[in-house]
Amino acid sequence: MAHLTFDEDEAQQLRESARERAVAGEGLLAYALEQLAAEGLDLSKVTSYAEIQARHGLGDVDASRTAGAA
Repeated sequence: MAHLTFDEDEAQQLRESARERAVAGEGLLAYALEQLAAEGLDLSKVTSYAEIQARHGLGDVDASRTAGAA
C-alpha cells in the first residue's frame, strides 16, 4: 500500500493545530497531529471502514450518515 505524506503547507497546518490542542490540554491528539505532520501515514496499517463496520456491527445506514448529522 501507499504512504500518505503532506506538503509543507499542510504539515504546517497540522503542527499549528497540534500546538492549539496541546494548549487546550489534549496532549494525545496534539501528539498524533504532530506525528502525522512529521511522518505522514502508512496506509498499510490503516483499518478499512468495512472492517470497522464488521467489528462493531454497523449497518449501511451508519455508513451513509454524514459527519455532524445526528
